[in-house]
Amino acid sequence: MSVLVAFSVTPLGTGEDVGALVAEAVRVVRESGLPNRTDAMFTTVEGETWEEVMAVVQAAVSVVQARAPRTSTVIKVDWREGAAGRLDEKVASVERYLAD
Repeated sequence: MSVLVAFSVTPLGTGEDVGALVAEAVRVVRESGLPNRTDAMFTTVEGETWEEVMAVVQAAVSVVQARAPRTSTVIKVDWREGAAGRLDEKVASVERYLAD
């Protein structure tokens, strides 16, 4: 099974520059050891179970919540039986179509 979770956590009430707090959330994800990717809008994490991935997301959000009076979190989940390595494969598939 493959569970892909794309999430963003935004600290509110901490001023305009939120990069340092967002970096703390990304650090938690990277230290988890799960495959992950961060882009301008989301961090995506891949794991074998819902519990495994959501524990990382919860820990990342908790780090931000500890330093911000309020947070906003957006989560998108793609849960698929019998698949693995989709963090890279989904992008590679699109790139193959673009190369044609």
